[in-house]
Amino acid sequence: MRSRVLIPSIAFLMLVTMGGYFLINPSYEKSLKAKYYYEIGDYKLALSLAKEAFSIDLYNRMASTIMAQSITSLKYVAYNDEAKKYMNDINQIATHDTISDADKAKIRTMCHIMIGSYIKLAPSVITERDLVDDAARYHDNFEKLLEKVNK
Repeated sequence: MRSRVLIPSIAFLMLVTMGGYFLINPSYEKSLKAKYYYEIGDYKLALSLAKEAFSIDLYNRMASTIMAQSITSLKYVAYNDEAKKYMNDINQIATHDTISDADKAKIRTMCHIMIGSYIKLAPSVITERDLVDDAARYHDNFEKLLEKVNK
């Protein structure tokens, strides 16, 4: 009967101790904040907090992981923003009655840049699915557009 109470009590005490360590240790406190900001999509702040946490404790794997994931997510955000900008530029060119050879060359260049940039992206399991899907959609659109321009 005594072991039925003693073992769960020790386990509970260990969990409380570990939780306290997590909340009191400044490195892990910043890591938890970084994780929160990563989850809500504020990748720049998450990266900043993870770097601070990692500089406090180089063995903080949580900070290291969040740092790496934030960098990956920021690459996807930058790719999607650049793709959106290029698509707007291409749509403005497409509104002209005739598309000149110079405009076709601009479109080709933009497509090559975005296709080459997409190849450098490498998602991980944690990378937000919407970012990856948007990047894939833009990549497909640029490939189709390049195919049409090269005809």
